Amino acid sequence: QVQLVESGGGLVQAGGSLRLSCAASGTIFRFNIMGWYRQAPGKQRELVATITSGGTTNWEDSVKGRFTISRDNGKNTVNLQMNSLKPEDKDVYYCTINTWGRDYWGQGTQVTVSS
Repeated sequence: QVQLVESGGGLVQAGGSLRLSCAASGTIFRFNIMGWYRQAPGKQRELVATITSGGTTNWEDSVKGRFTISRDNGKNTVNLQMNSLKPEDKDVYYCTINTWGRDYWGQGTQVTVSS
């Protein structure tokens, strides 16, 4: 099985920054996709960004230029650096990995942005 553990969420003022981290463990194929999604109450979970083991990224348009994603293939970790945070970024953020053709999810970490 695969397990994901997220950290780094919290409360920040608008315009501030947070760094989310995620560590994956278990049976993970070398070639995989890791990333972050977010979800507000009553809304569908949506893409923030993903990054493949080869370094290819995929982004949601509203965070381009503000967020960056990085990973360490040897450690099976992925980070999301969030800058210039806006109140609309307030959501639960979930780490994900696609490996062996299956999706796995972390427990989620809350990001709150105050005005």
